[in-house]
Amino acid sequence: MTGPKELLVHGIYHLNQSTDFDLRMGMICIDNSVELMIKTYLGLPKRVTQIENLSRNKYNEIIQSFPKLIDALEEYCSEKLTGIDLGDIEWFHRLRNELYHNGNGITVEKTKVLIYAEIAKNLFYNLFEIPILEEDEIPDESLVGEYITNWIKFEKLLNSENGRFIPPFKKIRELYDSGKINDKTYREFAELNKFRNDLVHGQKEPEKKSLKIMNEILTKSVEILTHII
Repeated sequence: MTGPKELLVHGIYHLNQSTDFDLRMGMICIDNSVELMIKTYLGLPKRVTQIENLSRNKYNEIIQSFPKLIDALEEYCSEKLTGIDLGDIEWFHRLRNELYHNGNGITVEKTKVLIYAEIAKNLFYNLFEIPILEEDEIPDESLVGEYITNWIKFEKLLNSENGRFIPPFKKIRELYDSGKINDKTYREFAELNKFRNDLVHGQKEPEKKSLKIMNEILTKSVEILTHII
């Protein structure tokens, strides 16, 4: 796991330099780390991963393309995907490809790179059960990073009974229909989900005031979920 970790930490280093070049390099390094960590995990011995029916020939076929890696992760390791939306990873991978193949003059917002870094850190922890420690990276005081980190906690709580990814809004609706949350909490949870989607796939970073307010609501919502689930 040293290779994926080094790539991820190196990508975070570039992220924190904040120049256009560093943000492009950060996105590319982080995406490369995601690809390598999936290949590494799927290639581990069966007695380590407990993966059934993944032959060496099948593995060699899977590692030829990023979409096949994502599909294999979902097929063989669904229990490792709590807090992970594979659609997000595919979306960021396409963005990385645009930068890599048409990178001359193309810029990427720091928000996007930071969000992908948080997703990659979570995937690394899920697969190898080792966190990317604070001393391994340069700190970035960011409300965006704080929101994504707290959202991952929130999403993991939502899916704690399932052991795999289920769309957050579906789980929020289930909590409401079962009477576990009231109208006010339901609206707050739904707004948090919408804000998260806009943040990940939106064209610009929200105002700091909005981020601060939503972070406060999200922190409170994590506490509420802790007592419900």
